[in-house]
Amino acid sequence: MFPLSPATRIYLAAGATDLRKSFEGLSDLVSHHFQQDPLSGHLYVFTNRRKNRIKVLYFDGSGTWVCAKRLGKGCFAWPKTDEPGALRILAEELTLLLSGIDLAKTRPRPWWRQAA
Repeated sequence: MFPLSPATRIYLAAGATDLRKSFEGLSDLVSHHFQQDPLSGHLYVFTNRRKNRIKVLYFDGSGTWVCAKRLGKGCFAWPKTDEPGALRILAEELTLLLSGIDLAKTRPRPWWRQAA
């Protein structure tokens, strides 16, 4: 899907986003609400109120990608946070989230990992 290096960060938008927004609208959210640079090469993931759709904003160096996924049934188990803005997750957690696994009901095994 996207080339994820160890330097790539993934941010989930806390709460619901109006997914009628596209390139400029999502980039504006990243700039003003997250205080991040949408052209940084990091991934920004958004969901709607019903949590049955997501959009990913990504800049690959030559242009901006907006990728979307709509579920036929059910909804994504979107992490809850009390803080507005963005929640940073790992690439493994994004894979689990997109596969329908609830991150709140999983836990990583204790092992050494160098901090990013």
